[in-house]
Amino acid sequence: MDPLSESTERLEEIKRKCYTSNGYIPTILYLFIKKMAFLSLTPLIRTKDIEATIQFYKDILGFECPNYNENWSWATLSRDGIEMMVAAPNAHLPFEQSEFTGSFYFRVNQVDPLWQELKNKARVCYELEEFDYGMKEFAIYDNNGYLLQFGEETDS
Repeated sequence: MDPLSESTERLEEIKRKCYTSNGYIPTILYLFIKKMAFLSLTPLIRTKDIEATIQFYKDILGFECPNYNENWSWATLSRDGIEMMVAAPNAHLPFEQSEFTGSFYFRVNQVDPLWQELKNKARVCYELEEFDYGMKEFAIYDNNGYLLQFGEETDS
C-alpha cells in the first residue's frame, strides 16, 4: 500500500474511533488530526494609479499580471512563484497616499545581475552592498514609494 493511501486510511480509522454518540469530534482532537497551518502570505498594496503600478511591476521587475479586474480596481501580480495583489483604495480605510513602514524583501538567487538591470530603472534607496549578517542586497522604490529590497545570501 502506498504511504498516501495508508495515511488516509489511518486518518479515517482515527476519526471512526473518536466520534461520540452524537457524531462530534472534540475540537482538540480534530486539531490534532488536522493541524491548522498558514499556507501563504500575499501582500496587497494600495495605489491611486493601479495601471501605472501594474506597468512598473511588469516592465521594470518582470512580473506577470494574470488577473486584473477594472471594475474592482484590483489585480494580482506574480513572478517565480511570488504573488502580490494591487488595489485601489477602498471606502473602508482612509487613504491619502501610499505608505508602509516596512519593506518588501525579495530573496533572489542572482542579486548582482539584478542590480545591474534595475539600478537605472527605478529610484534607488541604497546601492548593492554586502552586509555583515550574510546578505548582499540593494533597495529601490516602486512607482508608489514602496520600498523593495532584494537580497542574496553570501558565503560568509
